[in-house]
Formats: sequence, C-alpha cells, structure tokens
Amino acid sequence: MSSVATRTRVARLDAAQLHASADALADLLVDTVRGGNSLGFLADLDRATAAAWWRGLGPAVGEGRLAVWVARGEGVDAGRVMGTVGVAFVDKPNGRHRAELVKLMVHHSARGRGLARALLTVAEEAAAQAGVTLLVLDTETGSPAESLYERAGWTRSGTIPDYATDPSGTPRPTTLFHKRLGAGRTGAEPSRRGRAER
Repeated sequence: MSSVATRTRVARLDAAQLHASADALADLLVDTVRGGNSLGFLADLDRATAAAWWRGLGPAVGEGRLAVWVARGEGVDAGRVMGTVGVAFVDKPNGRHRAELVKLMVHHSARGRGLARALLTVAEEAAAQAGVTLLVLDTETGSPAESLYERAGWTRSGTIPDYATDPSGTPRPTTLFHKRLGAGRTGAEPSRRGRAER
C-alpha cells in the first residue's frame, strides 16, 4: 500500500453521494480555483455557486454519462475531500470507445504526495474496464499538470492559443493530450457505467 493510500481513500460516487458531498467538493473547487488553476471558473467563485455546480452534475452521474471519484482523508483529515477526478463518457454511437478526463483536483494542502497520480490511475483503470480505449483531456499550457500527464504516459496532441481564461480572466493557451488504453472493442458499450464502486 502506497503512502498516499494510507492517508486517503478513493471511492466512486453515485448520484446521491455526489449530492451529499457537494459542499465538501465545493470547498475543494474553490481552493483549486483560488490557487490559480484553470477549471472553467473565475477567481470570484464562491462556495454556494461551486456547490450548486456539483449538484448539477447529479443527473449525468445517475445516468452513467459521468463518473466521479473522491479521495477522502484519513487520520487527522478523516472524511475531508482531498481530491477528485472525473471521466465523461461519450454517448454518441461513433464515440463510445473514447472518454474525457475532467476536473482532476487536489487540495493545496495535499499536493506533492502523489495523490494526483493516484487519482489519474484510478480513472484510467476504470475507463479501461468500462471499454474505453482512448482518453482525452485538456489542460492549461505551462501548468504543473502538463508534466503529470507526460510522466503518466499521455501524448501531447497540440496547443490551442487563448482557449480559455485563467481565474484572473487572462486568456491562456490550452494543451490537448490523449492516451490509448488496453485492448477494448471500438464502439463497445461500456459495461460498468453508472455503477458506483465502493
């Protein structure tokens, strides 16, 4: 068991669990955005707006279109949400072999311990088990996340200038990555979507 595993427990959330965890996930999202990370929100993001955003994902989670995992602290951080990651599945018939890695976040107090890599591995393995053979993602160019994905075997696909603003509102380029997974069948319907793993 890794040192990360001894301090956190990673679990997939069903829709009810996501709703119940929305406030804790909101704290994580606000912390991440205020730390300068580009996640689709600006620096004035408040906890209530963040919690509402998480709750709004409930239908997608319930229908299996989105899988969300959380890492909760143990010991002195027992129950606290320290990180999260999601996988958004494609529901179009010609794209069911691919999915998008979304909203990989680690609380500032838990960084540098391998938690981001652990969450990334959980998401990759679950996507492969669901029949996904291609994962894609985008991240702010020049961010620490770029080196994380490269070390984890992701391939840089290209860069788009001024794709999104950072939390301060400044347009920034975005780097696209992809990663091929396992030997699943192209076009196969994922077999584990919508099933919460505990």
